[in-house]
Amino acid sequence: MPLPKAELHLHIEGTLEPELAFALAARNSVVLPYKDTEELRRAYLFQDLQSFLDLYYGLMSVLHTEDDFAELADAYLARAAGQGVRHAEIFFDPQAHTARGVPIGTVIDGLARALDRSEERHGVSTRLIMCFLRDESAESAMATLDAAKPYLHRIAGVGLDSAEAGHPPSKFREVYEAADALGLRKVAHAGEEGPPAYIREALDVLGVERIDHGLRCMEDAELVERLVRERVPLTLCPLSNVRLRAVDVLEEHPLGRMMDAGLLCTVNSDDPAYFGGYIGDTFHAVHEALGLTEEQLRELARNSFLASFLDDDEERRARLIAEVEAYDFEVGRPE
Repeated sequence: MPLPKAELHLHIEGTLEPELAFALAARNSVVLPYKDTEELRRAYLFQDLQSFLDLYYGLMSVLHTEDDFAELADAYLARAAGQGVRHAEIFFDPQAHTARGVPIGTVIDGLARALDRSEERHGVSTRLIMCFLRDESAESAMATLDAAKPYLHRIAGVGLDSAEAGHPPSKFREVYEAADALGLRKVAHAGEEGPPAYIREALDVLGVERIDHGLRCMEDAELVERLVRERVPLTLCPLSNVRLRAVDVLEEHPLGRMMDAGLLCTVNSDDPAYFGGYIGDTFHAVHEALGLTEEQLRELARNSFLASFLDDDEERRARLIAEVEAYDFEVGRPE
């Protein structure tokens, strides 16, 4: 049995495995520019964030119907459950779909179909977080928030993702103020490609509760002290950082140093179909590459539940943390 954990940084579109992409392409009469799944997998070699995003958004062309989104989410939840995930907070990018003519309701209703049956089928509780594309305009983000209002009972929070460089969090101040007024939780990608100042903006201007990535906080000792003091969770994605060249090799990832500094770190898979592993694979990889101890792995798992938006189900949170504390690594191997 794998170590119980929550996944807090997961883009559902980033779980689109080549096999499912080709199956959906056939279903929806979409012609992909790849001969087969192996050729598509070979395309998963990226020079930077933008080269990944180009493929990522292009491949979304196979997603058309509620059934497509439900199948995508259910496939992720099944894989995640097999790697120990007991709670998942799932990002989705509505603008990437509405720009292709797919109604936002189709996206949300399809995802919700899978999420609604997730606890029964997979033992995984879920929350849905709607992300705004930061390389689109703030006006587009506000229009997306307005379009989502009939579906807010399905949405726990808002996030900010896509190309970070040149798109500071402050660009979305008014959108986040509107989301806050609607009672939505707030997170944002910051400090992956962008500078430490973007992390400060996400906290001070957008009022976020968690920082997605936050890798570059280590360049600013004062910021690290603040993040430790305020117990701001960081949803780190080590395999993603290596694949997108934010870190050269996994052995150089600062996760261990970040934990030693007292930061509230979590480990997540980001876009696992593209970055070489789901969350259990990621835990195993950082254990091997960084020499993390079993107690450090336990800390990462505990942090994932502490940082989750399970405030409305504290009984479940406490039960899951107790499972982490009682976990026997000897009995649980291999993960």
